[in-house]
Amino acid sequence: MEVLRITPRGYCHGVVDAFRIAKRVREETEGPVHMLGQLVHNTHVTDELQEQGIKLVDPPNRLAGLEQITEGTVIFTAHGVSPQVKQRAVEMGLKAVDATCSDVVRTHELVEQLARRGYDVVYIGRKGHPEPEGVIGEAPGRVHLVQDAADIEALRISNERVAVTCQTTLSVWDTEGLIELVRRRYPQAEVHNEICRATQERQEAAVEAAREVDLVIVVGSPRSSNSQRLVEVVRKLGDKPAFLVNDMEDLDPEWFRGARKVGVTSGASTPSKLTRSVIEYLEALDPPA
Repeated sequence: MEVLRITPRGYCHGVVDAFRIAKRVREETEGPVHMLGQLVHNTHVTDELQEQGIKLVDPPNRLAGLEQITEGTVIFTAHGVSPQVKQRAVEMGLKAVDATCSDVVRTHELVEQLARRGYDVVYIGRKGHPEPEGVIGEAPGRVHLVQDAADIEALRISNERVAVTCQTTLSVWDTEGLIELVRRRYPQAEVHNEICRATQERQEAAVEAAREVDLVIVVGSPRSSNSQRLVEVVRKLGDKPAFLVNDMEDLDPEWFRGARKVGVTSGASTPSKLTRSVIEYLEALDPPA
């Protein structure tokens, strides 16, 4: 099988920074160290961190999960947490270490500033993902989470000051469409598109590569928003089959029946060794006729 290695792919700067922080904390800290949720959304990375002695506390709600930690150090993940979580950690006497991606920090600061200036903020994001949970906490009651067109239609904002922003790991094209829907309902809306450069570059490269291949494999965790979005943009805009695999064991030879060339990319939190193993498997594959 001919394999096109799509670039850029794999780790982004926020993931690399989070790893460095977690490693330093574990090496320099006596006593228990916890991560409040997966440091980044990849099961292999999470398992490795736990093997190094960092305990995982992974509740649906970060504030509730914090109550499970009775002592020691807590690392806030690359996805960020709300000010309420940070304050509660102080009240509990925990040592808190913040590994939030700098792009996510920028969105937190933006939303806090907008709310302070009297704006209601329409925030485009994925329900249940920790990044929106943290950002919404910057201005409870003033940030309105929307995921699709129906959510936008259901908005009832009377404030003349409206702004729209978004989660950093969404589909570039879908988000542009949703922003346009918000502007139709609220023409005065101030737009702040916060999709990070790493996400955008990986999506654009995957769509471009789809023109040259029969299908695309995205190596990444099912929990990874940016990995899921890579699959979506290839299917929608690249008009090619795309499949998300956590590792080599998820590959199905039937996907490649009749294929001659396959593109491989990976999410921003996917270890390079996983992507290499997938590429090596595909290069040795004799696809079903």
